[in-house]
Amino acid sequence: MNALDPRAPLVLDTHDLARRPGTSARVSREIPAPADLGTALVSVPVGSPLALELLLESVREGVLVTGTVSGAAAGECGRCLDPIVIDIDADLTELFTYPDVEPYEGEDAEEVRTMEGEYIDLEPTLRDAVVLSLPLSPLCSPDCPGLCPECGQHLADDPDHTHDAIDGRWAALTGLLAADAESTDEAHLDPVADTRNAETKEG
Repeated sequence: MNALDPRAPLVLDTHDLARRPGTSARVSREIPAPADLGTALVSVPVGSPLALELLLESVREGVLVTGTVSGAAAGECGRCLDPIVIDIDADLTELFTYPDVEPYEGEDAEEVRTMEGEYIDLEPTLRDAVVLSLPLSPLCSPDCPGLCPECGQHLADDPDHTHDAIDGRWAALTGLLAADAESTDEAHLDPVADTRNAETKEG
């Protein structure tokens, strides 16, 4: 495991709290958003500001961090694909345990956040909170009608937009009629074919 950089924006120093149950400290910080913070349709732009309002409380097992993260995510509507911006206001709650504290019985050790010395890496917690707060299918408006499945036109621009649908049972016949019309047009453009047709009629 790489040592944490105390200067990193999402690394918290608990020097004044560690091993002192009952003490607490508040942290207000604006940090640049890390990369890949979001879903396929909406995410927080890299480097955009995220505001952290945190309460760090020293407990017997480690340091409990609670608070909020706020900012904005950008992406596209899941129906019409127009650009959208979504406000973020996610809650953070995580217990960071001391390295020498054993997990509780039945607790998955891989899911336990562990302190590194007197430092806390808040990025995984922040990432989980922000991603879970984002909608899986974001919408520009709750009643967005989306796009026409046939031509891609925005249905909001033309609510009465329709296409003449052809019954699938007639699709083959429509194709035959189109092919017959095309062959007829080609014959009319062929002077040899026209001459032969005229001779046949005279004979």
